[in-house]
Formats: sequence, structure tokens, C-alpha cells
Amino acid sequence: MKTNTNRLWSTLMEMAQIGATEQGGNTRLALTDLDREGRQRLIDWASAIGMHVDFDVIGNMFLRREGLDASLPPIVMGSHLDTQPKGGRFDGIYGVLAGLEVLQCLYEQQIKTRHPIEIAVWMNEEGARFTPAMMGSGVFVGLLDQEQVRQTCDKDGISVAAELVRTGQSGELPLKRNFAAYYELHIEQGPVLEKNQNAIGVVTGGQAIIWLDIEVSGQAAHAGTTPMAMRRDAMIASAQMITALEEMILKEFPQGLITFGELSVAHSSRNTIPQAVHWTIDLRHPNDAEILKMEQRVTDYMHKIAQQRDVALGIQRHWFSPATMFDPDCIETVQIAVNELGYRHQQIVSGAGHDAIHLAKHCPTTMIFIPCENGLSHNEAENITPLQAQQGAEVLLRSVLKFDQRQQLACVS
Repeated sequence: MKTNTNRLWSTLMEMAQIGATEQGGNTRLALTDLDREGRQRLIDWASAIGMHVDFDVIGNMFLRREGLDASLPPIVMGSHLDTQPKGGRFDGIYGVLAGLEVLQCLYEQQIKTRHPIEIAVWMNEEGARFTPAMMGSGVFVGLLDQEQVRQTCDKDGISVAAELVRTGQSGELPLKRNFAAYYELHIEQGPVLEKNQNAIGVVTGGQAIIWLDIEVSGQAAHAGTTPMAMRRDAMIASAQMITALEEMILKEFPQGLITFGELSVAHSSRNTIPQAVHWTIDLRHPNDAEILKMEQRVTDYMHKIAQQRDVALGIQRHWFSPATMFDPDCIETVQIAVNELGYRHQQIVSGAGHDAIHLAKHCPTTMIFIPCENGLSHNEAENITPLQAQQGAEVLLRSVLKFDQRQQLACVS
């Protein structure tokens, strides 16, 4: 059984028109009108093949195809439809629409599965409008407090709760309900598969992530009258910290990653020495113990430089996501599917955060990666080919069917 390459690509391109940007990307932030429009388009496609839709209280959307045994929990495929500001057309969206393609194939071939099968569309995976990221799946599995998330506001002071009501994205499906398994198909968002000329990444887990919020405080003063040696310049101190931390991570943690993604200067003026600079650090490593060492070394370096520069330093841990190992049985279904299809592949650890990282704490879970052009993601230039999209969808289709059949055989035995 083959997936329909043209149909899958057509749905991807049609979804990409909702919130399309000038450079070929997408902007569909969580719980905006554009996000609601994208979800409605998916509902229309799914309704045409007899699926029905429901929501949970935090705005996660589930599209369901019934199985032969109504007592069984569903096998769930999923990802997200929200994007970064001026993000790509495939990050998250591909996993959702490939799941739809799987169910369209089953519908056309009149294949009945023993388990119900669902597509999950998780709310605010990106964390671009509301923080933290992976918000909907975090509430679903109980890692994030439901009421605290509902009261979280965006930069305009609009809360998640208010937008759930306004957009009609809240429902009554219970949180933490049982899943037989969860599969998430995704673009790699990095260059490894493309560099190694592999069509599929068999994902074994996800690396640990720590987010830190940094505030460096000095003293505002006149740019033309304050001698360099007498300044308490928060910007220069921040710059020295950033360059020193990059050098330290490269030297001491070869598998580690550090990123400084946001920086703002309070009361900024061209001819005023900055008094306060706020910025962020994103730390990643495949090993929990190592990322905690990274965090400590980062903290030590910054305090040393703050003392040298005579500035005050505030460090707050914003978020910690431990390293995750995916389910061996789910990984094996993907491995068997890839072997049968004959696609070049490799095992890989996810460098990005995904809803699957949360779901792995709730049910048997794994991911499947396909390459993306030049490894680019969170970028309007993010791109894949129709062939790559089709290959990933076929691996997903076979993996889900193998899990369904394997569970049936286990029950019989």
C-alpha cells in the first residue's frame, strides 16, 4: 500500500497559504484567527473521510477514526499546526498532514485497524506566542499546571484562557486519557540526514534542554562624558559573557549546544550607556548529567565576569526538559518499516523539543525524521521535496499498522 504523493503535497501547499509570508514561509501563531483557520481546514479534510473532531480543555485537537475494538485506546499520530513568526511550511504541519494521508490511504483501501487511530494537533507547540513551548502536550500529560497555563499571557496581555474561548478551541475530552502509542513524523530541523544522504532518521530519543533568563544590571551614564575605564556597562558585560560562554562550551562540552536567542536593552538610547540588558540562554545536551554541568559552568563564568565588570547579575532557570528515551517497541516498528521499504536511514537523537518528548512520559512513543534542505527550520526558507514527504509518510503508515498488528498478535498469544 502506497501513500498518495500528489495529494499529500497538495494539502501541504494548501495549508501553507494560510498565513503565507512574502518569502514563502508561514506565520500562524497559536490561538490566533489564522491558527483557527488552519485547524478548520484540517477538520474539513478529515470530515470528508468520516473522522470526527473533539478538543480538550487546553485546546489540543483530536481527529478520530474508529477501530474494530472500541475498548482499545487509540494509536495517535500527531504534531502541531502553529508556527514561528515567519517560520516554515513544514515544521509540525508535515507530521499532522502526513497523519491525515495515512488515514486517507486506510479509508481508500477500506482497511480496518483493531485500534482506533487519532491525529493530535497540540496547542502552542512552538512557544512563540505563549511560553513555555510544547504547552498543550505538557498540560495533557500533567507536566504543566492547567490553570497556570490558562492564565499565561502573550506580549499584549491576552491570556490563553481568553483565546481558547474566543476561538472556540476548548472542549471536554479528558486530559491524560490512555493512548496505545504515539508516533510523530517531523522534519529533522538540522543538517545531519541531508549531509549523510539518508532518507529517514529513526529517532531514539530527545536531548535535554535548559532555558535561562539573564539580567545584567550596571549604571546608565552619558556616552560622551563617562571615561571607558569608569563605566559599568551592562551591554559590554553581556557581550563578554556571551563570547566567553560560546568558547567554553566548544572547548568543554563537544556535544553541547548554547544559543543566545533574545536580547533587549531597557530604556535604550543611542547616546546612553545601557543600565540593564535582558537576554536568554538555550542549553542542549543528550545527557542529563552533562547539561547540569553545563548549566553550572555557565553560571560560574557569568558570575566571574560580572564581578570583573562591576555589574549585578540575575540568572533564573525558565525551563528544564530532561533527556528522553523513546519506546523500544515503537522504535522497532519504525526500523522494520524502513528496512522493508529499503530507504537509506540512520538512528538519530532529536536536537529540538517536540510534543513527543512530553508524550514519552505518558505512553509508548517514538519519532520519525526526514531531511530538510540545508538543515534550515524556523525560517521562511525551510523546505522539503515531495519525494521526501512521501517517504516519511510511508514509513509512518507501515509503522502504525505494524504496531496495531503486533498488539493484536500479543493479545491472541
